[in-house]
Amino acid sequence: MKNTRLFLSAFAFILFLSVSTTSFAQLQAPAPSPAAHVSQIVGFTKISIDYSSPAVKGRKVFGELEKYGVSWRAGANGPTIIEFSTGVSIAGKSIPAGKYSLFITPQQSGDWTIHLNGKSNAVFAYTKDGKIDEAALAKDDAVAIKVTPIPAPETFERLAYFISAEDNKVASVTFMWADVMLSFEVDTQVNQKIEGFKGVF
Repeated sequence: MKNTRLFLSAFAFILFLSVSTTSFAQLQAPAPSPAAHVSQIVGFTKISIDYSSPAVKGRKVFGELEKYGVSWRAGANGPTIIEFSTGVSIAGKSIPAGKYSLFITPQQSGDWTIHLNGKSNAVFAYTKDGKIDEAALAKDDAVAIKVTPIPAPETFERLAYFISAEDNKVASVTFMWADVMLSFEVDTQVNQKIEGFKGVF
């Protein structure tokens, strides 16, 4: 009986060690650029952004890590995706409901360009001979927005997006990373949709 108890105790201990070792082996380090998500309902429209959030890590971001004049995915890992649940208007252009890849082209001086890619392509789809084919990328833009970069109110170690709408009609989508802030407006066309509803009844 005593030998049986000793055997069972030893077996339980070995099983515990095996499970603990397996669990430890499966534990992975946190992602360097963790996945992030932000969404906001503005008027009748849900605006969502899915992206990965890289860190500055003491680097000079714009002009070195992200070269001037070269479009990049406005995040890390996969493409940054912005989605509208209904049609909207951006920079005076009607944008159908759906998902769009978001790219940014930084410039050393003057306005930067925010691209909403109509095909939801990754920026790498436009790589040719190791360089971004900017003309092909521009051709697939659903809209290209010229934006003046402004200094961020503080240094943002991690890239982040924010959505706000004081009047619950026009959303402001804001990008912040390192010492740069960019914003563009999304008109959710509340009044037009209300008029459309009236026409139905």
